[in-house]
Amino acid sequence: MGILSSLYTGVSGMTAQGEALGVIGDNIANANTIGFKASRAEFQDIISKNLKGILGGNQIGRGVKIGAVNPILSQGNVDATEKVTDLAISGDGYFKVKGSDGESYTRDGSFHFDKEGYLVTNDNQKVQGFAADEKGNIVNKMTDIKFPRALVPAKGTKEIKMDLNLDSRMEATKKFDIKDPYSTSHYSTGVEMYDSQGNKHLVSFFFNKTADREWEFKGLVDGKEVTGGEEGMMSQVCAGKLKFTVDGKLDSQETTDSNFNFAGGALQGQQVKLNFGDAIKDGGKGLDGTKQYGKNSDLISWNQDGAAAGTITGLSFNDEGTLTAVYSNGQAADLAQIALAKFENPEAMFKVGNNRLKESRESGAASMGAPGAAGRGKLFAKSLERSTVDLATEFVNMIQNQRGFQANAKTITTTDELLNEVIQLKR
Repeated sequence: MGILSSLYTGVSGMTAQGEALGVIGDNIANANTIGFKASRAEFQDIISKNLKGILGGNQIGRGVKIGAVNPILSQGNVDATEKVTDLAISGDGYFKVKGSDGESYTRDGSFHFDKEGYLVTNDNQKVQGFAADEKGNIVNKMTDIKFPRALVPAKGTKEIKMDLNLDSRMEATKKFDIKDPYSTSHYSTGVEMYDSQGNKHLVSFFFNKTADREWEFKGLVDGKEVTGGEEGMMSQVCAGKLKFTVDGKLDSQETTDSNFNFAGGALQGQQVKLNFGDAIKDGGKGLDGTKQYGKNSDLISWNQDGAAAGTITGLSFNDEGTLTAVYSNGQAADLAQIALAKFENPEAMFKVGNNRLKESRESGAASMGAPGAAGRGKLFAKSLERSTVDLATEFVNMIQNQRGFQANAKTITTTDELLNEVIQLKR
């Protein structure tokens, strides 16, 4: 009897609408879940009876079913926070994490460092990224992101760069005396450097004009700081000559003496390059670095590449996902870079709870890369991506599904009344 099938049609409608309400309830429950994407129940009709066979038309449906529950992968709002390890993705991509259940992916960037120094999620999954080599350059090697807790090794100075102006108006009348360097030099200045153990030393440079466009320099330190030196007396650690062109550009630079033998067990014969600029005879133009103009001698700038041992005093991410550490010795170094995974069909990934998803056969394999590369999204440091759930929309959908459920229930009660009439025929 055709009337019986309407009972099952109504049941299918109630089942489908009930499951759809479950999807809506899940969305509402996750309205404040970081990185959550709202899902949508998609219905499909059920056809089981054709009145005219293959001639087409005249078909009777047999109800409805949930055909798919797909996430709507729209971009959530990116809100600024004050936590250094908070990260948000704007665009396509997922953070890759690894734990006891293997590799998984998430949009939830509320990370923190655990007691072992690993960057982890709230359920202790280790965040994956590209490592940095000893020089701080990011290399294409996937690894757990971790910051070192040990002392950063000291680094002896290998080069000292100095940018000066030496007064061309000086007369070549003074003869340098190491016992009275300040009075017997035309100009003096001091720069700092480090030995192989990270000890800081002040090197005082003294400059004497020896002829037109020609200068000599000597580098002195306190005698107690060098091997064989005498405390209270200055000891020479370097010396050299500078020559200039007629228009004041640096023509040549020469180091004639290098004797960096610091005491205390430091490396003897430390090799330190003294760089006064791009000298013309070295292939430069003489424009950058030291010059000789008719103005007072002055040290414009200087720098060196050594450092003392240090510990980490601060960590921060930039908008490229690079983790940078600042050390107590004033140095900064890149430690790692966050990696983002991109999928051809991200809607097909399956949820495993705790804001994580796993790769599936339909989603395709993860393509790993740096943020912003090959269509991957950008990262925002000190930010989190909020849920995409719109409560107003969800409540409207809830009303629609509620009415659908009630209407299907009405189909069943009406069919029941008709069946009751059939039973009454016997009487």
